[in-house]
Amino acid sequence: MKLKLVPMVLFVAFLAPLSYAQAKYPEETEQTTQHKIIYDLKVADTTMHAGLMRQLNNIKRGWPEAQIEVVVHGNAINLLVNSNSTQANAIKELQAIGVVFAACENTMKRFKVEKNQLLPNVPTVPMGIGEIVTRQEEGWSYIKF
Repeated sequence: MKLKLVPMVLFVAFLAPLSYAQAKYPEETEQTTQHKIIYDLKVADTTMHAGLMRQLNNIKRGWPEAQIEVVVHGNAINLLVNSNSTQANAIKELQAIGVVFAACENTMKRFKVEKNQLLPNVPTVPMGIGEIVTRQEEGWSYIKF
């Protein structure tokens, strides 16, 4: 009788932890994180701007619900100036799917750019770096571009 009981106890002892392990993890296909990404863009290189547009599209394709903000300051400001932007159409398409492009007001003053010169639907922030720091404090992931 004891010999039959030992394998039964071992069998139950082995199965109990397995069922617990399966129950505590969510489905692999379930998105459990709300992605929030803040981009720091300060370079004037139009090739890099084109690469950024591709990267933003890839993120939104993979994570449609991701919140993305691109803070544009320094020499990159021409990306958002209506008469100078090489990516105006791409920006418009990305804005339509929720990507925010924000212009730094300090940079605008330095480069003598007025708000009415910016692409449509581009908000401004008093300090580009201040916006980035605030977003990081709120838990946003930081990417320098």
